[in-house]
This record gives sequence, structure tokens and C-alpha cells, in this order.
Amino acid sequence: MKHALSLALAALVLSGCASHKPEDFKGTWINQHAIDVASKGTSLRKALSENGPVLEWRIDVDQQKASLSNGFEAADGHLVADKNDWQVTFDAGQRESLSMDGQELVQAPGKLGGKQVFERSSAPSNTPLGGAFEKALYQGYLGGNWKIVEGPGQGNYAQFRDDGMVTGLPGPDRYALCLAGDCATMSGENDSLWLEREQRGSPWIFKRDGKTLEIFQAVNRAQPNEMPQLAAGERRWVLEKQ
Repeated sequence: MKHALSLALAALVLSGCASHKPEDFKGTWINQHAIDVASKGTSLRKALSENGPVLEWRIDVDQQKASLSNGFEAADGHLVADKNDWQVTFDAGQRESLSMDGQELVQAPGKLGGKQVFERSSAPSNTPLGGAFEKALYQGYLGGNWKIVEGPGQGNYAQFRDDGMVTGLPGPDRYALCLAGDCATMSGENDSLWLEREQRGSPWIFKRDGKTLEIFQAVNRAQPNEMPQLAAGERRWVLEKQ
């Protein structure tokens, strides 16, 4: 009798852990683990490739719709319940499986990489798809004060804001980190960002090592009729996070 009771209690506990209401899945979910890894001061490209490629999910259970972003492209899928999981089917027939593990959204291994874990975002509901992840990444990866220890403005402090504004760095007033797409293809294994002022700018190569950030001019090594292949040229700035 005791054995039967123990089994019944165990089954109850397990079913309680696995059961989630549909509304538990609703909202915007970001790949916070990729941000945390990158924020330790490592290569952004490496952190995203090893923990992505999906950076954000937006789930609308009422409309049976799930959208994802990889930082460059977005895709909308049809959401269908499957026991305690949800299946997302895209136009090309590709399927991805989503489930809840505690307070985290888990994407099962599939065509879009291995297991990926997402945390709920508190970004406003009108935030463009991919914007919640980008804002959190900018805060985690480049947030805070950066002292310019070499290059124009030496001795000053630069700040990279989560809205894409940069202050204290002589010249540019806006920036954007390259997450995926053509900019990633052109920069190869290098990390790159876009710096501009008054809507005129250019790509730069950067290297993050702990609290040190180096920014280099981007040199195109491709032939005129080829896709640009950007490499690090002359170093323009060295910044240290305070």
C-alpha cells in the first residue's frame, strides 16, 4: 500500500511539473544564455553561434502564431498544441518543438540547431520582433562606462546605449552590432559593428577580450566583382570597461 501511494505521489509531482497552461507560453522570449556568455567578455560571434541561432521567439497562443528572429531574418509559423509541447510549422514544412521547463522556454534540437533556452522578456508588446533581444544584448555586452585608453578622445569615457546611441566616442553617434546575415558573411570569423553619424557610416571590426574592447578599421580584401571580405586593419581605439 505504501509503495502504491509513493508511486501515485511521484506521478502527481511529475505531472504537476510538466503541466503548463497555454498562457504560460505567451509573450516574447529571448536567448538570455547567449547574452550571458558573450557578456563574460568573449567573441560575440562565437557566443551566438554556439548558443543560437534563434535569438528571440514571440508566441501568440490566441492567434496560433509563433515568430522567431535570428537577428537578421524573421519567420512566422503556425502554432499547434501537442500534449504539453507546442509544434511550430513554417511554410516550408519545417517544424520546431517548444516546451516549458520551469520558467524557461525550451526549443528542442532540430533543423535550427541544438537545444536552446529562452527567458521571458519584459519589453513592451509593441517592440519590433528581434528588438527585445537586441536591447538586452546591448545592455549586457556593451553597457556601462568604457574608458578610451588609446585613440581619438583618449582619457574620455564612451557609453554604448541600448537604443543604439553611442556617446563619448569622437565621431559616431550611433552603432549597431552585427548579429547575422550579410554583415556576418562579409566579416568572416571577425566580430563587426556599424558606426555612423548623421546616417552616414561604415563597418568596423572589433575584438572583445574580457574588459578590453579593440576597434579596427575594416579593410576589404575581396576583388571588385566579389562580395566584400572584411578584415581588421589599423586599430583606431582601445577601450576598457570600468
